[in-house]
Amino acid sequence: MILVATVAEVLEEYTAVLASVVEQVFRSAPVPRRVRFLILHSLPYSSSRPRLLAPVPH
Repeated sequence: MILVATVAEVLEEYTAVLASVVEQVFRSAPVPRRVRFLILHSLPYSSSRPRLLAPVPH
């Protein structure tokens, strides 16, 4: 059970990092503004939207 919690936390951090990398790439990509807006707002952890859940203190 502890392993599942650890893997879930690692995957959450990985998803956040991956979303920020994709966000940086699409901010500088030469795509139409509307397409960029749709892609950036569909990211699960984009920095343009506030997080719904606060991080749990360890």
